Amino acid sequence: MKLPVVRDHMDTTVHTLRPDAPILEAVDFLLEHHVTSAPVTDPAGMLIGIISEKDCLRLLAAGTDADVPRGIVADYMTRDVVTITPKMNVYYVAGLFLKNVFRRLPVVDEGKLVGAITRFDILRVIQKNLR
Repeated sequence: MKLPVVRDHMDTTVHTLRPDAPILEAVDFLLEHHVTSAPVTDPAGMLIGIISEKDCLRLLAAGTDADVPRGIVADYMTRDVVTITPKMNVYYVAGLFLKNVFRRLPVVDEGKLVGAITRFDILRVIQKNLR
């Protein structure tokens, strides 16, 4: 039996942010797209970070009504990002999800963002594979 791989189950339509985008634009982006994080890419599509709802909440909760958060996405994003490749076995990826708090992982091919996969996607694949 051939093991399922990420490529066959990942979402290839991934909305991204620019590192120079204003941080409040990132907050709006997450809320508008109903996502908990967004990949940050350079103009060539290379993944350079992730901005999460937690990053944004930390920033907003620290301020007061008079303190409008300033800065850009690059100032607040996580740069050390755990990534996976399209060829990875979904059972290996399930293990990554079990060992970490991630809900979604970016899929990269030679550093370039090519998709994303969620815990829900992996659950669905494994459940389907068991039948």
